[in-house]
Amino acid sequence: MSDLRVQVPRGRLLGIDHGAKIMGIAVSDALPMIARPLQKLARSTRERDFAALNAIILAQGVVGVVVGLPETPPDFDGASQAETVRNWAARLAAQVNMPVYLWDETLSTAEAERLLEDAGQRRRDRVDDVAAAVILGSFIEAHSDGRAYPTPVAPRRKAIKGQT
Repeated sequence: MSDLRVQVPRGRLLGIDHGAKIMGIAVSDALPMIARPLQKLARSTRERDFAALNAIILAQGVVGVVVGLPETPPDFDGASQAETVRNWAARLAAQVNMPVYLWDETLSTAEAERLLEDAGQRRRDRVDDVAAAVILGSFIEAHSDGRAYPTPVAPRRKAIKGQT
């Protein structure tokens, strides 16, 4: 009987905690097994944000990007933050030459705050980079047994009016 597990691609992954003003950025090791906070990126224009992310991708030797996807409440009616992130990730996928994956970010900020407190660090104003590492770490752990990565986001070149 053959092994049906799909081999997880090897190489560094970039994790992003998408925010309206700040993006948290994390990176994994090359295996990937461990995620660590890398930096916070102040949002600017879409073009500058994507250029900055491409520079980080190049400098870190990244082979894939994981973007945290917020949960949408079941009764929610209207444009959700999750839909904004989906649209942004699709535009990011059109700007980078690698797969972009969406991953549940539920409670990542609370977990990041707990990790900082447990490490004896004072609460910082922004924990976005640590939250990005929590998201990326969750993605890595979910695929550590060789399970295939989810389907990447389909690239979208044309912007949707009113979306970031």
